Amino acid sequence: MSTTRPFLSRALRLQQHRPTHLSRPLVYRQFHASHNLFVLKPFLLADIGEGITECQLIQWFVQPGARVEQFDKLCEVQSDKASVEITSPFDGVIKKLYYEPDDMALTGKPLVDIDIQQELSEADEAKLGDGGEGKGVRDEQRDEVEAEGVGAEHTPVREASSGKSGEQERQRAPPRESKGDKGSLATPAVRHLVKEHGVEITDIEGTGKDGRVLKEDVQRHVSQKDQKPQASTPTAPVATKEDRKVPLTAVQNQMFKTMTKSLNIPHFLYTSAADMTAITALRKRLNASASPEEKLTHLAFIMKAVSIAFTRHPLLNASLDTKDPKKPELTYRGSHNFGIAIDTPSGLVVPVVKNVQGLNISEVASKMRQLSQAARNNKLAPGDFSGATFTVSNIGSVGGGVVSPVISEPQVAIVGVGRSKVVPAFDKNDELIKREELVLSWSADHRVVDGAECARCAERVKSLLEDPASMLVELR
Repeated sequence: MSTTRPFLSRALRLQQHRPTHLSRPLVYRQFHASHNLFVLKPFLLADIGEGITECQLIQWFVQPGARVEQFDKLCEVQSDKASVEITSPFDGVIKKLYYEPDDMALTGKPLVDIDIQQELSEADEAKLGDGGEGKGVRDEQRDEVEAEGVGAEHTPVREASSGKSGEQERQRAPPRESKGDKGSLATPAVRHLVKEHGVEITDIEGTGKDGRVLKEDVQRHVSQKDQKPQASTPTAPVATKEDRKVPLTAVQNQMFKTMTKSLNIPHFLYTSAADMTAITALRKRLNASASPEEKLTHLAFIMKAVSIAFTRHPLLNASLDTKDPKKPELTYRGSHNFGIAIDTPSGLVVPVVKNVQGLNISEVASKMRQLSQAARNNKLAPGDFSGATFTVSNIGSVGGGVVSPVISEPQVAIVGVGRSKVVPAFDKNDELIKREELVLSWSADHRVVDGAECARCAERVKSLLEDPASMLVELR
């Protein structure tokens, strides 16, 4: 008993004087649970279309401190061709935004910094950049704790005990002020129009979807603004408008680049007038019992007739590769992917109806309606513009007859469709009749397509349109 009592007494004294931080040895391990979680890295803006190197940031859906889950929307960007919503591939917390609304974002460059809170695969790593913050945030904090020693318990304890409250503080972080919150609710074309008139977009009441400012809203605002000073000073002299210099819109910029290249192509032009009387009679009979979503147009028949003609004249559906001027290469395309030019409030866009050779006329019409509606609502995806092998430009929707369409590289041909009109004509018995005439204007790359081949293909399309029953024989 005499030997045991001193030993116990000494043990109790040691326990009483034991440092506080040694009584919680698991705090640090709880703080740093995994090396792969909680990594702060920049998320790069991926390539969103063929040949697109930059795009205009329309609006942010998140702010620094906001928690996001996989597939949550981060922002909306406007490329040369369409508006695209960028989504988050990770779960985590937004730490930094690299651009303001209206800024030009570069593909392959950081878009946002995300505090990633999930395991990363090799595919996920490819979406990230190294940057100056490539090292995990929790790894840096772990190094700091190790450098300070176990006695520096305040850092891990606060993180471990107040993780929930810290997350709430991040979610309650004040939104970042932007230079045009309401400016994000308008297309680039509308914002350029606002700048031209020298007005503030925040003063304009938008009547579009979700409060989006339309061209009509800008024009109404400007007209009302001009009327106010006239009422107060009716005798004031009319001010002379000065010249204005404005940058090209995104769509105009893409058109500038494409057409500059296209003008290096020697164009061969050919026109033919097709009698659409039979097609019109067939359309009226089919549309009489069809719903508005199923009605057929002239363009659907023309698209199918061109596809059928290409089975005999595949050269006009080819692509020319001139990267090596000494050895140009011609590729005969197996699919008939036809780009259709659509006039939208933001400018001319050319989405693609793919695999026309495998669609019937009703399916072609349905695909065109979907693309047209998406284009006018600015909802086309990057994939809607890719892979075109031939272009159909329906200028007849605006007016006019004969046109001179410009080929878009690497395609070797294009056809312009005019507006059909009723003209006087003579039948086989030399009797005067009414005839519905539609002019098709063809352009072909004269470096690889000779005039005779282009003319034969054009005449083949004309004969199919004038005798729609012949199209049924070759439909697949």
